[in-house]
Amino acid sequence: MIHKLSQVMLYVDNQDEAVKFWTEKVGFEVISEENNGHMRWIEVAPSKDRETSIILHDKEVIAKMSPELNLGTPSLMFTTPDLEQFYRDLSEKGVKVGEMVNMGPMKVFNFADGEENYFAVMEKVE
Repeated sequence: MIHKLSQVMLYVDNQDEAVKFWTEKVGFEVISEENNGHMRWIEVAPSKDRETSIILHDKEVIAKMSPELNLGTPSLMFTTPDLEQFYRDLSEKGVKVGEMVNMGPMKVFNFADGEENYFAVMEKVE
């Protein structure tokens, strides 16, 4: 039985730029960084008290190690308690953001990292 989703693997072309994006633009923290000599991975999350984190892997290294894997970007939906403020924050930091859309009882917008991977965020007051 699965208890929860713990980590999401995100395969990127440039790990250092991806870390900068997630920490400097989105506000995540680096939880850990590992390098076993064959590959390096960096774990980032919204805070140290995380439910789910993102593991940034080098796409080229993973493709060589496991050519059968689908290295496409997963469709991720994040939540924030103040969607409009987060939208302004990302916009002010030069992040490419999509239009804010009302979807019934919720609002949502998407944003792109430096590699044109798109992610969505919706408002959820906790």
